[in-house]
Amino acid sequence: MLKKLTLINLLSFMTIGMAISQTSDSTNFKVVGSMDAYYRMSIGADFDQAPGTSFANLPGFSIGMANINATYYKKNTGIVADLVFGPRGEDATFLSPFLRPGGTSSIINQLYAFWDVSDKIKITLGNFNTFLGYEVISPTSNFNYSTSYMFSYGPFSHTGIKLDADLGAGFSLMAGVFNPTDATEYNPTNDYAGGLQIGYSFDIGSAYLNTIISEDFYQVDLTTGVDVTDDFYLGLNATIAQDAFAGVAGYFQYALSADFKLGTRVEYFQDNGVGAVGIDENVFDVTLTGQYTVGNLTIIPEVRMDKVSTPMFADDTEMKEELSSFVLAVVYGF
Repeated sequence: MLKKLTLINLLSFMTIGMAISQTSDSTNFKVVGSMDAYYRMSIGADFDQAPGTSFANLPGFSIGMANINATYYKKNTGIVADLVFGPRGEDATFLSPFLRPGGTSSIINQLYAFWDVSDKIKITLGNFNTFLGYEVISPTSNFNYSTSYMFSYGPFSHTGIKLDADLGAGFSLMAGVFNPTDATEYNPTNDYAGGLQIGYSFDIGSAYLNTIISEDFYQVDLTTGVDVTDDFYLGLNATIAQDAFAGVAGYFQYALSADFKLGTRVEYFQDNGVGAVGIDENVFDVTLTGQYTVGNLTIIPEVRMDKVSTPMFADDTEMKEELSSFVLAVVYGF
């Protein structure tokens, strides 16, 4: 159930998909995608107040994004073009239009080529979603519709080259060199970052230790998850980013039936300089999420509470430390 080994392949190969053309066993063309929309209401604060996290934070009835992801694979090489449209997609590619005014890369979530050197080694070059963290950009691959602070202030994407290796006995390794975080079109500073992931998968779960290091920055991240029973799943994400933030979150999910699941995310986030809730401030947030599935459609009611160590949510003429939110979302994946 955990999404980590190669996050960049998640949307291509693990999302609900269908092959629209297949000419032989070694040639494949697949298109998968999704759309999402939601209603959001703040409780006990002004209508436009929202947690300081990414995506599901617009008031009233809102759209998320339309996502089209195309993969072409022939023999041992392939390409992925992942396009996003809408507010969620614009937030996911937030830096692209600012690096090159007039550019169109704000609709490109991922664009890369890959080579399966062997059944144990893969090389990827281009722009791909990050390998750090528990949550991802696509709402089809997250249990909670709103996102955590750790996800929101960590990297979204990298542009560079990476190697994935299956070491056997459940162990895996990823190593890469990338542009500065989220500089997806080109390198504006001539600085580079190194990335490393060590993973271990076993019968009922997996664990991944991730790190990204540059000249003046590092982030270390642990992501793990276990199917405690057939119906109960437990996940954990812990991270620390130099002079930016640190946090830990637990994910608890239980299947009440084949069609309905309940889950809770509990997160503590310390702001050490990123400016999410205020430098040297912290936030504790709890999110209760339901998922009811009808075919490819998932209906997601969600209640969330954020408590910050300093007043930051406006309520008429005063500022409050707490914010409660209600979201009703629909996500369709194909």
